Amino acid sequence: MDRFKGSSGDGGRGPDPSQRKVHFSIWYFIAALLLITWFQTYVSEQQSNRITYSEFKQAVKDGRVENVAIGPERINGAYKDAKDPNKYFSTVRVEDPELVRDLEARGVNYSGVTENKWVAVMLSWLLPLGVFFLFWTFLMRRMGGGPQGVLSVGKAKVKIYAEKEVGVTFKDVAGIDEAKAELEEIVQFLKDPGKYQKLGGKIPKGVLLLGAPGTGKTLLARAVAGEAGVPFFSMSGSEFVEMFVGVGAARVRDLFGQAKDHAPCIIFVDELDALGKARGLNPIGGHDEREQTLNQLLVEMDGFDPRAGVIIMAATNRPEILDPALLRPGRFDRHVAIDKPDIRGREEILRVHAREVKLGPDVDLKKIAAMTPGFVGADLANLINEAALIAARRDRPEVTMSDFQEAADRIIGGLEKKNRAMNPKEKEIVAYHESGHALVAMMLPNVDPVSKISIIPRGIAALGYTQQLPTEDRYLMTRKELLDRCHVLLGGRVSEEIIFGDISTGAQNDLQRTTDIARRMIMEYGMSEKLGPLTYVNEPRSAHLDLGFAPKEREFSERTAQLIDEEVAGIIDGVHQKVRRMLTEERGMLEKLAKILLEKESIDGEELKHFTDEVSARMALKGTVAVSGASR
Repeated sequence: MDRFKGSSGDGGRGPDPSQRKVHFSIWYFIAALLLITWFQTYVSEQQSNRITYSEFKQAVKDGRVENVAIGPERINGAYKDAKDPNKYFSTVRVEDPELVRDLEARGVNYSGVTENKWVAVMLSWLLPLGVFFLFWTFLMRRMGGGPQGVLSVGKAKVKIYAEKEVGVTFKDVAGIDEAKAELEEIVQFLKDPGKYQKLGGKIPKGVLLLGAPGTGKTLLARAVAGEAGVPFFSMSGSEFVEMFVGVGAARVRDLFGQAKDHAPCIIFVDELDALGKARGLNPIGGHDEREQTLNQLLVEMDGFDPRAGVIIMAATNRPEILDPALLRPGRFDRHVAIDKPDIRGREEILRVHAREVKLGPDVDLKKIAAMTPGFVGADLANLINEAALIAARRDRPEVTMSDFQEAADRIIGGLEKKNRAMNPKEKEIVAYHESGHALVAMMLPNVDPVSKISIIPRGIAALGYTQQLPTEDRYLMTRKELLDRCHVLLGGRVSEEIIFGDISTGAQNDLQRTTDIARRMIMEYGMSEKLGPLTYVNEPRSAHLDLGFAPKEREFSERTAQLIDEEVAGIIDGVHQKVRRMLTEERGMLEKLAKILLEKESIDGEELKHFTDEVSARMALKGTVAVSGASR
């Protein structure tokens, strides 16, 4: 069985093509060295045919040499034959006292050449040194300037958006009306600070946005800047801390210095928990650099003049691990919670993201909002995009309701894999497994109704799934509802036991989730008669992240631990026995549903509703018979 899970995604602005930078490459330096070497070897010397000294002497004796130039180390000359392609020659000079006499005897014009030593020195030493000097100058500028420079590690790597570059207002934010109302006051202060100052009031220095990933915290912060028309400084908490000690504190000072120069403005620190984790929370020892950076942030916020018009906003999904000094009045003293949207909020978010999408006449955004419980803004944006891609893939002129249904199935269960080969035995096991989930859900009153059953493999390991959609948004769960959820989870495994007399590995995730619910009932919710209304989990748990059940340290006795294990085992054993009894009594309906699944591979819509009504009628009849028997 699959539940809904959300994810977040953020977009960014690409670089301006008109402001492209030329990046230095080490290959440029290597090419310059090769060019210098070639110039010294080939260009500085006269290009000629190199011969041996004996060949030169023989050519002089034969009368083929026209003229020569005698240097300290080499002799360069030319032959008399003008048609010879190798007219010019060069040879190494040898101490030969008879050379001048032989040249005069054959009528060869000769002269002496004095080499220019300073030219050779310049080419051999000064030119390479000049190239090295230029390279070093460029490297030092590269290291010292810009946000990526090694010597500029103290500069804040902040992204600055001008007033017109933000491009987001409150019209682009939907589904979180309460949070927008909270931030309206910030916008009014940035537009007209005198309105509050003349009455002696002070605007909050810091605003902390709390919410699950993808709920729109960053979008809301940018909308505040866009609505107020002020510059927006954006930086992640992890970008403050580097390997060099003192860099984070320097970046905090630089960030606040830039903000003062651009006031009024907004500073936005995303993922504040990466920077503001509570000091001393790590039992092994704190990170000195991170704590030093946090201390500098606290000092800067204290030293800020509230009349400067600089608002500090931050976002996190782990508020429980933040340092208390950050949350006291005078720092991040206003907390704005951004919860997952309800059905009306999801409908509004869908309308915002569907502005540029051509929707078909059968598309009902209210129905789409109803079938996406638990989805956050990023999930709904992804749903709209996936539906548009599916419609384009099928060459449709507009996006239809079936495209949205398929997109939702793909996001929830993963990519459909119709070509995955399953042998008939495995397919039959999966059909009875999913039928067991669905039938138990149809028979119990405190669970979400079944909307779709499929044995088509999806995702990485899901061989089938049973989809349940709640009829309304829920914020509390009773003990009976938690137990009924465990009944539905164990329905697949019990169905395999009854039909095949054996069990498979397909129920691994169901068992894990059932055990997690049962253990939370005992250890967190105090739903045990033996242990009473006590909780045994002291670790700070996130209200915005589902981190699973993983207590790090036990603070109770071995006897209590044994009682907890017995209570958890007792809950699961009772659930198992009840589900086995229910499916044994309704084995005929179980086999009927499994046969339909094996034939059609997927059941939803009217066919599923007809089967659900039949099961409900049988349950109602059983209830009537039971009441009549009791009255007699």
